[in-house]
Amino acid sequence: MSTYLSFLGVAILLAVAPGPDTFFTLRASVAGGRSRGLWTTAGILTANVVQAGAVVTGLGAIIAHSQPVFLTIKWIGVAYLIYLGITAIVAALRYSDAGWQNLRRSPVSPFKAARQGFLCNITNPKVLAFNLAILPQFVSENATVAELALYALTLAVVGSLFLLVVVFGAAMFRELISRSAFRRGIDGTVGAVMLGFAGALALESA
Repeated sequence: MSTYLSFLGVAILLAVAPGPDTFFTLRASVAGGRSRGLWTTAGILTANVVQAGAVVTGLGAIIAHSQPVFLTIKWIGVAYLIYLGITAIVAALRYSDAGWQNLRRSPVSPFKAARQGFLCNITNPKVLAFNLAILPQFVSENATVAELALYALTLAVVGSLFLLVVVFGAAMFRELISRSAFRRGIDGTVGAVMLGFAGALALESA
């Protein structure tokens, strides 16, 4: 139990550390409200569960140690982060008060929001690599599949709970968020951060 509690503490620290998932969820919540933020979180949670499943079944280790596969995922992730960054910056530069009203009349569908969240997480190879690096520090070589699944899914659940805080926090400040200047500031900031994550991922050695 003490080992799991220690792991839970690490999982909480990781969840609150800003990453692509956090910034993307924040932008989704600002642009589309609570519903879009929740669906984005659902997509990210689904991707995290898939990543956890890969770790538990051993597929993650195969991917991580197969350089061509790992590099392919890495560059897909870089490309997607660049796409998200540019999209956010364009929105910051393009939309006036009227533009934001048009966005509100043309909301993103739940499926699209979930898909975007899923892609943001699943194309980030650092999530898989971290799972493979951190779990052995807390579980023994003889750990059962159930034990591995518990630890891996804990990361996914704790991360999603923090994203829910982001979503509902954005809802609490809806009056401030309704101002186009604030929305554009969020878009610009998130865009720059996403491009920064893309650059860091591109420069990171395999």
